[in-house]
Amino acid sequence: MSKRVLTTESGAPVADNQNSATAGAGGPLLLQDQHLLEKLARFNRERIPERVVHARGSGAYGHFEVTDDVTGFTHADFLNTVGKRTEVFLRFSTVADNLGGADAVRDPRGFAVKFYTEEGNYDLVGNNTPVFFVKDPLKFPDFIHSQKRDPFTGKQEPDNVWDFWAHAPEATHQVTWLMGDRGIPASYRHMNGYGSHTYQWTNAEGEAFFVKYHFKTNQGVRSLSTEQAQEIAGKDPNSHQTDLLQAIERGVRPSWTLHVQIMPAAEAADYRFNPFDLTKVWPHKDFPLQRVGRLVLDRNPDNVFAEVEQAAFSPNNFVPGIGPSPDKMLQGRLFAYADAHRYRLGVNHTQLAVNAPKATTADNHGRDGFMASNAQGRAAKNYEPNSYGGPAETGRPLSAPLAVAGWTGAHEAPLHTKDDDFFQAGELYRLMSAEERSRLIANIAGGLAQVSRDDVVEKNLAHFHAADPEYGRRVAEAVHALRED
Repeated sequence: MSKRVLTTESGAPVADNQNSATAGAGGPLLLQDQHLLEKLARFNRERIPERVVHARGSGAYGHFEVTDDVTGFTHADFLNTVGKRTEVFLRFSTVADNLGGADAVRDPRGFAVKFYTEEGNYDLVGNNTPVFFVKDPLKFPDFIHSQKRDPFTGKQEPDNVWDFWAHAPEATHQVTWLMGDRGIPASYRHMNGYGSHTYQWTNAEGEAFFVKYHFKTNQGVRSLSTEQAQEIAGKDPNSHQTDLLQAIERGVRPSWTLHVQIMPAAEAADYRFNPFDLTKVWPHKDFPLQRVGRLVLDRNPDNVFAEVEQAAFSPNNFVPGIGPSPDKMLQGRLFAYADAHRYRLGVNHTQLAVNAPKATTADNHGRDGFMASNAQGRAAKNYEPNSYGGPAETGRPLSAPLAVAGWTGAHEAPLHTKDDDFFQAGELYRLMSAEERSRLIANIAGGLAQVSRDDVVEKNLAHFHAADPEYGRRVAEAVHALRED
């Protein structure tokens, strides 16, 4: 077997990869050493800007297999036959910290799935919680700023975290999730995933349904206490990455069962909660879980930087039979996610291997720009319609139209009968066991007691009182005790 030859990026053979060219032995370096300059220049540029949120992530490939017939609700091709398999890529992540942060921290986890379907890629971008902190995208940048490192101290500040929550009562439900027992998953394999948003399914007859996705881990939910997490984060900041990588390498195939909640579109207007409010859940007694299929991970990426870090998920990547809902946070993300990828990876990021369709071929006129790799023949036309056999529209909408009415303007969402910011947080608290409540109280008090302003503390305590009187009283007592120490 012939020995491989090391080359420059232009393909020229490299004569010496150990010694730079100099002006005489021991002399200064020469500008003409093209190999050295190319190597250093590439090294300076080999890391792309990290994500503003979800920077710290892990991922794996696998497949999704349909186990139950859902064709009465959607005509999505990859869901149309029991037993049908679709290749997937799944990226997990923490939310607030930077790329170098630890895995075992109290933070929501991203759960983003790319389905490489025969009708194009479908991206389902969610978290390991069914709700979120805010319900309007206008507040999202402010929320993230409050959770990220402070521009003066360079670290996350309890004053900032709790001050924002004090002014965002709708966050009470998610705060209760985050500070509860599931706030620090033991690993990515041992947590559920949720689409979180409300989406639309449309069947072959054009009937519309609203859906919520629930990926239930088949490994069982396992979480860490605050003390366990602190110890693990100190010993191995990459604990979740290590666990996922090693599990798949030794033949363990992590899996999740996908269930959906399905609401006929006509029922949305009169439902007791706003079904498009990301801070609310649909109780299972109202809309029971219906099984759809099984997601299995079985292959690690060959290159974390090329695949996990350059994987670009966008909730506007729909396929026929699936579409958006009036969920305001989802509507904002339809633009924001794709725009973030254009900034980080360039306008042609969809041509990268991890993002390109696998079961079909992208065929459009977006062929130029930085790092374009889909150049066509010189006779190809880059406009539509044309008379030269180019790709043409189908005339078939991906999903059913959404009815709209009223005046344009900055409106608050219409209130449904049970729409307040605290009811569901209280329901979640009352579902917890006595031991779970005690740990929740300790976790909240541990952060809130560090806040320097009394008025911010009192505003947050009012939220917990409104959710449940016992909840508020116990948090207040715990905070008072810690601040007296």
